[in-house]
Amino acid sequence: MCSCSPLGSVVFLLIISWIIQVSNSSAEEVLPPTIQKLMKGYNKYLRPFFGNGPVTVGMSLDIASIDTISEINMDYTATIFLRQRWTDERLCFDGNKSLSLDGRLVELLWVPDTFIVDSKKSFLHDITVENRLIRIFPNGTVLYALRITTTVACSMDLTKYPMDKQTCTLQLESWGYNVKDVVFHWTRGNQSVSGLDTLQLAQYTLEDYYTSESEAVYETGRYPKLIFHFQLRRSILYFILETYVPSSALVVLSWVSFWISQSSVPARICIGVTTVLTMTTLMMGARTSLPNANCFIKAIDVYLGICFSFIFGALIEYAVAHFCTLHQPNAANAYMYGQEMQEREDEMNGIVTSIGRQALRVRKREEMLSRAGSTSSPTRSDTKEDKSSSQTQSGCTKSLSLLRRIVCFLNCCHVENPHYIDNYSRLTFPLSFIFINLLYWTYYLYF
Repeated sequence: MCSCSPLGSVVFLLIISWIIQVSNSSAEEVLPPTIQKLMKGYNKYLRPFFGNGPVTVGMSLDIASIDTISEINMDYTATIFLRQRWTDERLCFDGNKSLSLDGRLVELLWVPDTFIVDSKKSFLHDITVENRLIRIFPNGTVLYALRITTTVACSMDLTKYPMDKQTCTLQLESWGYNVKDVVFHWTRGNQSVSGLDTLQLAQYTLEDYYTSESEAVYETGRYPKLIFHFQLRRSILYFILETYVPSSALVVLSWVSFWISQSSVPARICIGVTTVLTMTTLMMGARTSLPNANCFIKAIDVYLGICFSFIFGALIEYAVAHFCTLHQPNAANAYMYGQEMQEREDEMNGIVTSIGRQALRVRKREEMLSRAGSTSSPTRSDTKEDKSSSQTQSGCTKSLSLLRRIVCFLNCCHVENPHYIDNYSRLTFPLSFIFINLLYWTYYLYF
């Protein structure tokens, strides 16, 4: 371990003090007499009212522009004019006019250590000089203004995208001074933020904004915080023209195949496959401007999924209709086919009816034997035979009844004329699509 001698320490301190005196003397030579008088004995490393309570800092914002709002990065970029105002009793002077100083003189004064909490990237404009303003009033009030461009994180809920509302914030805190040293407040409440009335955004409209004051609690203490909240509503007209109208037009185009003859296989297959592929491309393009990793389904995804289902359903409808056409009886045997099905149904009904009558006779016989049991009881073998025959007949009745229901169900599902499938689809597909659209827009616009 090396240790410094006392003589070396003294020499080092003398050199530092000489450098400070030279810099102060050179600065005093440049400064006018009024500023030299104010700076005499001024220590910028000590805050105002040191040891006599906290210093109150009033703030106001002027929003020059909000350039970009990114859903992929979950942030927005804004250019703001930040104005801070506080009182420093060491800067009082005689007179009735304020002093406007060069921004480079801020290095000689104490200023609050304000920072933007959720800022990802910020910079102070310095063309042609650093965009700073220092103004000192006779009572010691200091006005300090900055022009800053910052990219601030904004947590977004995209569940109802593109019919969503987003609430973003701009939070200002003190970095090193806690609430015992510095107190922040908005100078005029909600009127402390200006420039929003003339703000023009590409995809959003500003609905509401307000300010609030709070405290940030960390492990190192409690720090003053000011929050500016603003609510943005996305303009849906762009998405209607870009996504909703083309996807709906593709659904309507897929219905054209219902009016094309089922024998025109290439035409109907071409329409179905083309609309499916176009819809897939549209779905992929709609997701390019959104985050890839999401744990939620957006409203636009739901609508595109509905349109894709209808288009794919129209293609499946032709496959079913064409399959039924291949298995349809020809026109000459259509009448015979219907007569045959009717005869089979009548035969099945006759079998079930005869078995039911036989089961009824067996049941009546059992009742008569039970009544006459005291006079002439049947033998044990006869009783067993009757019971076994009745159980067999009842089982056959149940099996035949189940078989009859299956045959009736298959007969109902049978399409006698496959051309009716297209006729039904011409009505059911549009009505279903209109009904689902009503549910979709009602839910996402009003709930």
